[in-house]
Amino acid sequence: MSQIENLAVQTPAHNDSLLRFMTCGSVDDGKSTLIGRLLYDTKTILADTLTQIERTSKKRGLEAVDLSLLTDGLQAEREQGITIDVAYRYFSTGTRKYIIADAPGHEQYTRNMVTAASTANLAIILIDARKGVLTQTRRHSYLAQLVGIPHIVVAINKMDLVDYSQAEFERIRASYLEFAEQINLQRSGRDITFVPMSALNGDMIVDRGDSMPWYQGPTMLELLEAAPAAHSERAEPFRFPVQFVCRPQASDNPELHDFRGFMGRVESGDIQVGDEVTALPSGLSSRVKAIQLGEAKLEQAITEQSVTLLLADEIDISRGDMIVRKNEAPSPVKQINAMVCWLSETALSPARTYIIRHTTRETKAKVGEIAYKIDVNTTEQLAAEGSLGMNDIASISFKLAQPLMVDRYENNRATGAFIIIDEASNNTVGAGMIQAAV
Repeated sequence: MSQIENLAVQTPAHNDSLLRFMTCGSVDDGKSTLIGRLLYDTKTILADTLTQIERTSKKRGLEAVDLSLLTDGLQAEREQGITIDVAYRYFSTGTRKYIIADAPGHEQYTRNMVTAASTANLAIILIDARKGVLTQTRRHSYLAQLVGIPHIVVAINKMDLVDYSQAEFERIRASYLEFAEQINLQRSGRDITFVPMSALNGDMIVDRGDSMPWYQGPTMLELLEAAPAAHSERAEPFRFPVQFVCRPQASDNPELHDFRGFMGRVESGDIQVGDEVTALPSGLSSRVKAIQLGEAKLEQAITEQSVTLLLADEIDISRGDMIVRKNEAPSPVKQINAMVCWLSETALSPARTYIIRHTTRETKAKVGEIAYKIDVNTTEQLAAEGSLGMNDIASISFKLAQPLMVDRYENNRATGAFIIIDEASNNTVGAGMIQAAV
């Protein structure tokens, strides 16, 4: 039994945290219907929207409401060849808020799926019960593993078309686990859960239904309700990239004349007033004198809060520096090895200089070596040809002009990630996940 299955079968406590999750699957796997069913059965569809899709369903001669119409706009864009981006859906239950990233599944939209997955804490991978594990299933699973999504829910959909067969469910489950072992998907810190369901009929989505008495596990919504929030599963080091140094220039309040606050977002960990901290890359230390959130004064700042830190000592800190807890400081590095997804239609050129933006810090960088490319369909390593095209994923080393304060991506998704910018056009051309730093 997976971690979130264990949590789901326990008596659920009130959980007001936000869960970001991603859905992915082939066009015919029922992804749109699943999202529509979740929104419909949790009663989070606006009345006018529901009336509209009921009317459209009747015009098409359907007896029941076609819930996939809730995402038909995105499907129409695909059919017309318009540029596709990630579609986000928002809903909430009585206990939790959710953001769904509806990621395109086609190979040519790999960059969009990586974008959607980068902030997700759970991925729902749909499989058609009639077809089993396909190449697309393997590709989606590999990308979920690549970006470090800790919780994978394999939704085996359309069980109504295989007579709700437990044998078919177990066959697909065994096949998927065999593949997951090959790509090291089921490892420490990541769990896989399987749910048989029928998005069309609503079985095992929000309500259990009566068609699969052999399945005693939680429903899809119960799994979502029980999934741990991001940053909550293990202790993380305090990382605070400085966005802005606040120095009031004119004020009638004499207390603000010497005010010097460092504004930013707590990317991981937490900090309390009185804690000893170190500023990087200088390595100078001080103590947190005060924490402010707007006009309010706090005793503690936690992950994903945007706050202002005031230090006891005058230290030269500017935008792009990082404040960390003393004795938890990463060493500044000038070379990184990373898995990179190339986002641009213009190919990567090792002869060019790029800008790497890591948290709030930027530095120029040169490509050191392209070690290999990944075939996302087979997960095989291919020989690099000295360049990358759009949607290519490769292992690349970069030499940096200025030091960066980084963590490995598998240890910290916030400080282990970066984007690559074309210094001529200022366009974002790539996204990277740090594997090692020198």
